[in-house]
Amino acid sequence: MSEVRSEYKLKSPPTDAISAVKFSPSSSQYLIASSWDATVRLYDIINNVVRHEYKHSQYPVLDCVLQDPNKCYTGGLDKNVLAYDFTAQAATVLGMHDDAIRCIEYSEDRKAVVTGSWDTTIRVWDPRIPGTSVGTFPADDQVFTMSLKEELLVAGTHGRKIIAWDIRNMSIPLQQRDSLLKYQTRCLRVFPNKQGYVLGSIEGRVAVEYLDPNPEIQKKKYAFKCHRLREGGIECIYPVNAISFHEEESTFATGGSDGFVNIWDGFNKKRLCQFHRYPAGIASLAFNPTGNILAIACSYLSELDEPPNPTPEDAIFIRNLSDQETKPK
Repeated sequence: MSEVRSEYKLKSPPTDAISAVKFSPSSSQYLIASSWDATVRLYDIINNVVRHEYKHSQYPVLDCVLQDPNKCYTGGLDKNVLAYDFTAQAATVLGMHDDAIRCIEYSEDRKAVVTGSWDTTIRVWDPRIPGTSVGTFPADDQVFTMSLKEELLVAGTHGRKIIAWDIRNMSIPLQQRDSLLKYQTRCLRVFPNKQGYVLGSIEGRVAVEYLDPNPEIQKKKYAFKCHRLREGGIECIYPVNAISFHEEESTFATGGSDGFVNIWDGFNKKRLCQFHRYPAGIASLAFNPTGNILAIACSYLSELDEPPNPTPEDAIFIRNLSDQETKPK
């Protein structure tokens, strides 16, 4: 039996900044990646090949999600919500927003696609009825990040607002609040148990927040500094670009523009491990469904005043994880 490599790089990476990587919810073999090169790629990570790829449009693709290994949904700067059938190699436009689509999620329970846009709305689409959204809901500001766990949808907006809905009835949000963090929200993910969420900001901080308004529960919320490096005697503070939860252990990974990935036990307030420094900032992270693999997308995201020369290549690393790296201690 061949030795399992702890980490390897996928062949044929995107040719511009990677916006998102996500696993199929039903298979750890398939990983989807969207990119500013306007292309969506479906990787077979076991055989390290691009199984399919397609051009979403001539504009950057900002997010993607797999329904299963044969069907995905994508959105980006062209404002279109696209469904793509890999088997038939056919695209269907589900509809349009009035501005760029920043986030896209798929609800298996509702058989619905949910999109968040810079046009300050969240829209719900039925893939079986392309052409019109089945609901448009105000977010009151540009949507920057969004996370869906079963019926719970939580979005983070440009103005640091956090809004939670039950997607079975989105006419009124479950709650709205300001982010615990003072600076702009970059990424957000709902806890596996749906009791709260973790969010990262542009100012090297992560917040762990709870939805239950009970004062005793609210005492549990906290924030911490991370993705900061002392370089040349100066503390450099980097954005936290990516968060992904281990669905079984409820530990989570964060990735920053410093090029590091950390894995945290949020409930016990501990860092479990830090991986080596990657050649570029971490643009996106995704645990596979069983939590023993982490996909790590690296891209230079124009964070520095002086761009590096040469610009680091865009890359996706597949890391096989040990229990020691992901289990709470």
